[in-house]
Amino acid sequence: MKGLPALVWRNTKLFFKDKGMFFTSLITPLILLVLFVTFLGNVYRDSLDMTVADVPGVSELPESLVEGFVGGWLFSSLLAVCCVTVAFCANMLMVQDKVTGARTDLTMAPVGRGCLAMGYYISTAISTLIICFIALGACFVYLGKMGWYLSEEDMILTCLDVMLLTMFGTALSSVVNHFLSTQGQISAVGTIVSAGYGFICGAYMPISQFSEGIQTFISFLPGTYGTALLHSHLMRGTYEAMEDVLPVQAVDGLRGAFDSDLVFQGHTVTEPEMYLVLGGAVVILIGVYVALGKMKRA
Repeated sequence: MKGLPALVWRNTKLFFKDKGMFFTSLITPLILLVLFVTFLGNVYRDSLDMTVADVPGVSELPESLVEGFVGGWLFSSLLAVCCVTVAFCANMLMVQDKVTGARTDLTMAPVGRGCLAMGYYISTAISTLIICFIALGACFVYLGKMGWYLSEEDMILTCLDVMLLTMFGTALSSVVNHFLSTQGQISAVGTIVSAGYGFICGAYMPISQFSEGIQTFISFLPGTYGTALLHSHLMRGTYEAMEDVLPVQAVDGLRGAFDSDLVFQGHTVTEPEMYLVLGGAVVILIGVYVALGKMKRA
């Protein structure tokens, strides 16, 4: 592992030096931000207004509370998607090294294949974290101006969620990219992940709006629980403030409708269980990735 720091530095520097790879990783966050702000934001505002309209004695919610709710949902969804899609883009370097022949040169150096694999993993995680924490900072700034209901605990837990989801996205991309060897394959996988991951992790629309069969399928995916953790922590303060205005039953209904409370096979999943599922998936995927790296030279 003596060469690990050098490998991590080399891979991270190449990612930020390659303008094409860097800006490709930013495309998904920017598209999602525009989509959320221009379209989905109004959809969730209307949904919230319809819920409030059914509550006797309540005409409307304070604007800051509405914006805090919508902003918390949209940015938690944005972060949940970016932690995975950006990781896939940042991890393209592993495949590009195969295409250019740099991987062959690296395997000839006195560096173990396990060390080489971890070099790609750690550098991808670092690059992804930098981009995702910039997005998280933008989230805090937006909520601070529009409707701030976050406690210090929720801010810390949100940062932990982003780190854990980034580790998951990096591990998943490492396993998938291990089997890729051409630029065409990189583009195809990147397109599929960018287009489809948001739907199957409950980011683009609440899981409760899917059919029962799809809900069951999604509940088996680890990324779903990472998304739910972000929803819970970025919106918990908003829900607590809503309890001063709305009946508890109405607020509980919103929690369930907007995935802050997840149900698996009739069991409401607790936050420690969500962390256990997501953390376990990270450990398993990293183990598989390192094992693949040791078994195959290319």
